[in-house]
Amino acid sequence: MNKIDRRILKSRQAIQSTFLQMLVKEGFDEITVRNMTEKANISRKTFYLHYMDKYDLLDKIVDDHIAQLREICDQKKDMGLIEDSVSWFSYFEQHKSFFAALFKSRDASSFRKKLSSFTMGEINNKINEDSYPITDKHIFLKFLGTAIIGVLESYILDEVDSDIEIVAMQVKQLLYKLNIQITFPKIGYA
Repeated sequence: MNKIDRRILKSRQAIQSTFLQMLVKEGFDEITVRNMTEKANISRKTFYLHYMDKYDLLDKIVDDHIAQLREICDQKKDMGLIEDSVSWFSYFEQHKSFFAALFKSRDASSFRKKLSSFTMGEINNKINEDSYPITDKHIFLKFLGTAIIGVLESYILDEVDSDIEIVAMQVKQLLYKLNIQITFPKIGYA
């Protein structure tokens, strides 16, 4: 097993920690590598040994979050979309300041693309094949994925004044109104 040098881990930790603090305080658009390295007390050369630029750093952090979300979804794969949504929304709530900063950013479009792709894949895994009311599956998944991400964004930015379970139940009701067949376990959610 390859063991990563502790100095490398320490540098990455300092960079990521400083980046996350600055992201929440200042927003992604205002962060510069120069300011980040000064606050992290590392050289710019050290930063560039690990990341190409602030976008690369953001991509790596977003990839880590997507991997954690994928683990949650894999653990809950036998659950219906609503139960899975509650645990999913809970994850975003635990990391609310991070995601709020990204949703507010003009320059963090890679985050939205990765989240959209992941969400569409998870929706595709949860709904029955005969649920697609139109022939173009991609448009259907894009429509639902964009809607769910919009609700998520509103929830993260405190534009929705409801708790997780209520938001998930309303999403379920909307899906039923669209006549979408979702895989639900037999525990009263169908």
